[in-house]
Amino acid sequence: MTVELSPPGPGRISACRMVQLAEHADPRGSLSVVEVGADIDFEVRRVYYLYHLPVATVRGAHGHRDLRQLVVAVHGEFEITVDDGFDRCRYRLDHPSRGLYIGPMVWRNLINFSPGAVGLVLASAHYDESDYFRDYDEFVRAARRLR
Repeated sequence: MTVELSPPGPGRISACRMVQLAEHADPRGSLSVVEVGADIDFEVRRVYYLYHLPVATVRGAHGHRDLRQLVVAVHGEFEITVDDGFDRCRYRLDHPSRGLYIGPMVWRNLINFSPGAVGLVLASAHYDESDYFRDYDEFVRAARRLR
């Protein structure tokens, strides 16, 4: 399945979208695949995962200037709220064959983790603290200057 992921511009939640990943299942189990150029339009430079998450915790709570990500709930489920400084949208990740693409200049909060949830993140760049917005008000000011 080919998915068009080119965002209409940085800082638009309309660029955030669920991506259906190829799933191969047989009596031995299931396997899902993420392919660069087919499922995501960025080279993966960093992979990390979240686990041992208290049900009521909030993760994320930041935005990125340039980073693009694909987030997958590889076990359990959780929600992601995305915010571009104007609009908000909430997605539920509840199956390892679906991921959420998040483009640049989008604030994200990961919430409502089921017990034992594990989240996998494929990122377009290595960790760079200067790419982060940690303060929501600062993020909103910068995001609104983009329009």
